[in-house]
Amino acid sequence: MQVLCDVHTSYKIVRFFEQNGIKAVHINNILQSWHTADKDICTYADHNDYVVVTKDTDFQASHFLKKTPQKLLKMALGNLSTQKTISILAAHLPLLQSAFVKKICYAEIGQNYIHIID
Repeated sequence: MQVLCDVHTSYKIVRFFEQNGIKAVHINNILQSWHTADKDICTYADHNDYVVVTKDTDFQASHFLKKTPQKLLKMALGNLSTQKTISILAAHLPLLQSAFVKKICYAEIGQNYIHIID
């Protein structure tokens, strides 16, 4: 599993993934940084086998309607602190890692739930 975090994702979350042995990049460090169009993020993620990590519902719609990005982790956590978000991700990390082995997978994580659709 490797992740591509979108512009609204904290760098602390990138570091969390890295500290857990997961290759992680932030969109601000590749392509056209925060100027990168969503479709270009999707294309890059699909060609390089990244899971897009986002809070953005535009990626969710694209995943279900256009099948891109092929792998999407939608964080539906509202206005939680980054530390609480990391705690929730940590609690579900083994499940996420096993789910995203598949070529196409959607996971949505909330404060009290995780849904995986493959």
